[in-house]
Amino acid sequence: MFWRSHPLKTGLLTLAALLATPMALAESGFAPPGGKASAALDFRIIIPPVMRVLENSYPSELMPDAAGTLSGQQRLVVVSNMRRGFCVSLRTAEPQRAGWRLEKAGGADGVSLEPVQDGYRLCAARPGRYTLQLRHEFAASEQLSAQRWPVQTDLSTL
Repeated sequence: MFWRSHPLKTGLLTLAALLATPMALAESGFAPPGGKASAALDFRIIIPPVMRVLENSYPSELMPDAAGTLSGQQRLVVVSNMRRGFCVSLRTAEPQRAGWRLEKAGGADGVSLEPVQDGYRLCAARPGRYTLQLRHEFAASEQLSAQRWPVQTDLSTL
């Protein structure tokens, strides 16, 4: 009874029904009758480059032995997803310090160690997690007291 008294509303509903029919048919117009519609999707997963030092532990001070030689262990844990790997530069904070030797202890498979002008360079050519045990030894000095850790560690990509 409500619709009979409002011919405008009845006309609007009829017009909406007529307009909705072609819009619904438009979706089916993309595929041939009896065929299937398809679409291609292009997904890209971008993994950001990561190079992180999880641990860099060493003694804060080195005590000389009876001969005056200083030695200490450094543990370095690095994680990287860089395809070409990374390098760690180790150099003394005191350029006048002479007689520094560095050796890889265990767990350094796939890591190269080479002396450079101002210290040493450790490089890994592949991504992964590397746990490096490093032994540092410094020649005897005049000071027979404890000395602060003399090595600076810098990380870079290849």
